[in-house]
Amino acid sequence: MQVVFYMLAAAVVGSMISIQPPLNAILARGIGSAYGATAISIGIAFLCILIFVSFMGGGEINTSTLSTVPWWVIFAGIVGAIFVGAGVVIAPVTGALVFFVCIVAGQLIGSTIIDHLGAFGLAVREVSAGRLAGIALVIIGAVMVGRG
Repeated sequence: MQVVFYMLAAAVVGSMISIQPPLNAILARGIGSAYGATAISIGIAFLCILIFVSFMGGGEINTSTLSTVPWWVIFAGIVGAIFVGAGVVIAPVTGALVFFVCIVAGQLIGSTIIDHLGAFGLAVREVSAGRLAGIALVIIGAVMVGRG
């Protein structure tokens, strides 16, 4: 039952994320820069997480603990910035639905590869016919949504 709660929570977060690109696009039009809007959005996110960490704890963030993780984990933050910036630029052109269905298709493809390889310390979950069929359905859905 606990997994169902997390699945529902993820769906709620996903629905909340759907408003991010259009709101950031409004900001970008207002200030005249997609990159400026991205910086503002990520800056606000940074302030919010600092507040959250101050109440909930942030672990041991220091040079000693940071030196124990691989240097390439910083790409998580880079990917976050790319996602926000891409939403500001792409969603106004494609619309939120097409943007996100393509994002989801890409996530499924990438996640399937990561699971199959057991990359980043995850358990290996081999590609199966059912998984490939599910991805194919999402890709077909992306094409259908894109065509209107």
